[in-house]
Amino acid sequence: MREQGSHVFVDIIDAALPQRLFRRLDVVDFATPVVAVESRPKGRNVEVNVQTGSDFEYMAYQTDDLFTLELRPLTSAEKERLAREKVVYDGERLSLNFQDIEVRAVLQLLADFTDLNLVASDSVGGNITLRLKNVPWDQALDIILKTKNLTKRQEGNVIMVGPFDEIVGHEERTLTADQRLEELAPIRSEFIPVKFAKAAEIAAFIRGASSLKSSVSSQGESSPIGRDTRQLDRTVSESTKDSILTPGRGSVTFDQRTNTLLVMDTAARLDQIREVVARLDIPVRQVMIESRVVIANNDFTRDLGVRFGLATSMGALYNNEMLIGGGLPGNLVGRGDYDAGPFGLDTAGQPNNSIILDPVVTNTPSLLVNLPATDPAGAVNFLIGKVGSYLLQLELSAMQREGRGEVISSPRVITSDQKEARIEVGKKIPYSTVSQDGTNVEFENATLSLEVTPAITPDDRIIMDLVVTKDEPDFSRVVDGTPTINTREIETRVLVDNGETVVLGGVYERTKVFSKEQVPWIGDVPVLGRLFKREAREDNNSELLIFVTPKILKGDLVGN
Repeated sequence: MREQGSHVFVDIIDAALPQRLFRRLDVVDFATPVVAVESRPKGRNVEVNVQTGSDFEYMAYQTDDLFTLELRPLTSAEKERLAREKVVYDGERLSLNFQDIEVRAVLQLLADFTDLNLVASDSVGGNITLRLKNVPWDQALDIILKTKNLTKRQEGNVIMVGPFDEIVGHEERTLTADQRLEELAPIRSEFIPVKFAKAAEIAAFIRGASSLKSSVSSQGESSPIGRDTRQLDRTVSESTKDSILTPGRGSVTFDQRTNTLLVMDTAARLDQIREVVARLDIPVRQVMIESRVVIANNDFTRDLGVRFGLATSMGALYNNEMLIGGGLPGNLVGRGDYDAGPFGLDTAGQPNNSIILDPVVTNTPSLLVNLPATDPAGAVNFLIGKVGSYLLQLELSAMQREGRGEVISSPRVITSDQKEARIEVGKKIPYSTVSQDGTNVEFENATLSLEVTPAITPDDRIIMDLVVTKDEPDFSRVVDGTPTINTREIETRVLVDNGETVVLGGVYERTKVFSKEQVPWIGDVPVLGRLFKREAREDNNSELLIFVTPKILKGDLVGN
């Protein structure tokens, strides 16, 4: 097994594969470092070529007859570590070929070749044999130093060469002297106004407060403080990274009313602190989040019903007939009015109601079958016939309702980068509760709300943590006078380009209902059974869609 660039080759010795397995497999869609796998014959062996598309590390092992090759992508931290450890040699190339030459003489040759100033310690000595052909001069220097256990430090165009312990000791003495000078430097005071950030947060950062450090870590690269942390690491030395102030001498306070810092420290530290404040005190970018909650309804309802009555005439009374009818919804038999035929008119010549009525029970219908349509849009009454003293009456009622509706709610909110924003609008529904203190009135919210926390990425895209809620009362379903609440909510995290509209999700609901009421057995008789039953159909469709569009605001109050 060998690695060449982005390829890993596995040679299987004295092996054979069927012809159908000599092919190239494209595995780019499997979210692994591997892009393709190709197997092909190579003499008496089989070669497997694993092509990768990203930085990786691999491990191979064999268990019985099973050979396993594992490839794992490198993490960001591992890539950064490799980049730091990787040395790039870009010096002019040269060739060296010497036998038992003094190290000082080789260093002198390199200094002459590069036209650099080179200082060698008295401890540098000994001889070396080397043969280097067409290599960068800086790589040749590193090879010589590693061979003789030496190291170098470069300041400007001067290179200092010596044993490792000697160079480190020199730097430690220099650092100690600098710290001693800093301890003796005079203390100065300076007022630094803070424009956009909070002076308390900047002061805590300068003091190295642990609470602010954790805040910076959680905010990440997109916040002003998180974005400049790496740059500040270059500004603040390793020995003072926890606190920018001079240990034991420097101090920082702030005035909340004027949002101003008062810093007392040496001149060198004041320069560092001013640079820190300049990097952190910048306007935070703002984002406008516009959302649309669309609810589309399509409803269809059809209801067919019948009322059927049978009555008998008992003779004339008050210019009408004496009738005997059915017992629905009451069970009393009495006088009824009808207006069919040449009779049934009142003294003024106006027709009476066509439905057989029971005047004893507040004029309720006296019917054999009472299955009318609910809230009919139309009804027609028939006096089917009069056979002897018997009257047959029929009422057909029908209702058909179609409805289409679209409800669009468009909440908008503006917030700063990494800051949570919430907008809510709706109504409070009262309901009664009973306790030992008596009856109380409490309220339940039925609101439309948008809760969002945006984070702007360095490439001007937006990561959003979103919670969208749409609650509405349903007065068609009431319990003890309080309507139920239909709740729709979505919670998600999305990455969106600036100004791009994304559909967070949707819910499609369809309700189909068929109901039938009939008189047993008779309602099943063909044709005739139609007079003894009621049918209702419902087909309701509802669709919910949520759209979100974030926009980065640009203006005088937004930093670049």
